[in-house]
Amino acid sequence: MTADVSDAEDLARRRFAEDTRSRRWAGAVGTFIRQRPVGAAGAVLIVLMILAAVFADLIAPYDPEQGEFLDLLLPPSAEHLVGTDPFGRDVFSRLLYGSRTALTVGFVSSLVGSTLGLILGVAGAYFGGKIDQIIQRLMDVLISFPLIVIAIAVVAALGPGTTNVIAAVTVPVIPRVARVVRASALSIVAMPYIEATRSVGSGALRIMFSHIAPNVFAPYLIMLTAFLGQAILLEASLSFLGLGVVEPTASWGLMLRGAGMQFLERAPWLAIAPGVAISMAVFGFNLFGDSLRDALDPRLRTA
Repeated sequence: MTADVSDAEDLARRRFAEDTRSRRWAGAVGTFIRQRPVGAAGAVLIVLMILAAVFADLIAPYDPEQGEFLDLLLPPSAEHLVGTDPFGRDVFSRLLYGSRTALTVGFVSSLVGSTLGLILGVAGAYFGGKIDQIIQRLMDVLISFPLIVIAIAVVAALGPGTTNVIAAVTVPVIPRVARVVRASALSIVAMPYIEATRSVGSGALRIMFSHIAPNVFAPYLIMLTAFLGQAILLEASLSFLGLGVVEPTASWGLMLRGAGMQFLERAPWLAIAPGVAISMAVFGFNLFGDSLRDALDPRLRTA
């Protein structure tokens, strides 16, 4: 009987804790929407893009890679909502599947690049000395070039393709995140509790990833979100230049490349549709990233 009562009390406590966490999350989301409506609008655009990518198989009315010879350059209509391209492929279907390419490249490259930047920034701040100098000089070399220049150099060396584009977009993200994370980590390393942790015999990896990295997670998250939009734009730029993903893969940059000057007057939807998609995706991530920075930065939060 006593055991049954104890189990019931434990279950009640767990449910109460879960309800409390749910209410806390709901309250945080509600506060963010009220205080950052622009960021909430950006989040809506991001969610719509994610839904389009996830459910493209269900939403797309046609195979994005299958063309019809009799349907070349058809204008927008009830049958083809955004018209067709020079190969008779449905533009709307390719827009939906193109969101998959954009999100795949954007999320993977930003996540990998930001995480590597986090590791290098924390390591440089913790070890200092020659190790920090070597890391920072390497970061200075990479950061001295514009994003697109490094991306073009990497993909030119590796060749086109989705995997190589992810690598090309990842490289320029690393130094920018590393510099921001290092600046935040330096103040954490100087804290007394870090020295106390060293004195009890904790190893370097434990200190870096258990005590320093969690305290620089806010700038890491802000940089990760900020670079998502830039990664999508970089992928589209590389594909437009013929250095990104290759046909017949659906990509917004490839769609712009296929529009060409010869089709601008005859079929303007070929350039307008992917151009709007790229703009809205980058706009959404930038709005959300700026609002997230304002919400997580204590200096801006108290201003």
